[in-house]
Amino acid sequence: MRYDAIFFDLDGTVIDSLQDIADAVNHTMRHFGLPEWSAEALKPHLGWGVGTLMKRILPEASDERREEILSFYKPYYALHAGDRSRPFEGIVPMLERLRADGLTLAILSNKPDAAVQPLARTWFPGLMDWVAGETEGVRRKPEPDMLQRAADALGIELARCLYVGDSEVDIDTARNARIDCVCVSWGFRSRDQLREAGARVIIDDPRELAEIVERG
Repeated sequence: MRYDAIFFDLDGTVIDSLQDIADAVNHTMRHFGLPEWSAEALKPHLGWGVGTLMKRILPEASDERREEILSFYKPYYALHAGDRSRPFEGIVPMLERLRADGLTLAILSNKPDAAVQPLARTWFPGLMDWVAGETEGVRRKPEPDMLQRAADALGIELARCLYVGDSEVDIDTARNARIDCVCVSWGFRSRDQLREAGARVIIDDPRELAEIVERG
C-alpha cells in the first residue's frame, strides 16, 4: 500500500457543518447589528479559519472590532458546532474500511480546536488516531505545520501520508507539505473551482477514496 496514513480536513470534507457555521455567524451578526449571510454566500469564505472568515465578510471593520466580534462568535460556536452538523453520507463506512486496511487516520482543521474535538468524539469514536483544530503556536493551513506535527506525533513519515480536503486551502496545504491530495466534490467548492485551484484527483463518493488507497 502506498500510504501509511490519511489526513482529513473536517468542514466540507467529512462533516457537513455549513448550517451550524451560518447559524453562528448570523447569531453574531444580529448581536452586533450587522447584515446576515446566507449559508451559500458564506461558502467561498470558508476554509482559512474563523479569523480570515471575519476579515472577508467584514472588510471594513477594524482589527479591534473584528477581535470583539470573534470573542463573541468563538464560544457561541463551540457550544453549537454540533447542533445540526453530521458526517456526509458514506463517510463513516469509508473510515471503517480504511481502518480495517490498517491505515492511520487523522483530522486536521483550521476550525478552533474547542469545536473540532467534540465533533470528532461524537461522530468518529475509535476511528481517529489524531485530531487537531486551530492551536496556538501552530500555523494554520495552508502552511504544512499541522500535517508535520501530526506525522511526528504518530511516528509516520509525512511523505507516506495522503491529504483529503474540499477546497483550494487543502490543495495548497498538500502542495506545501509535498504530499498527494484527493479533493471531494461534496464540500464547499464546486468541481470547476477545485480544478481551477489545481486539483488533480476529485472524487464524488467516499467509497472512491478507499478504492484509490487500496489500489496504491
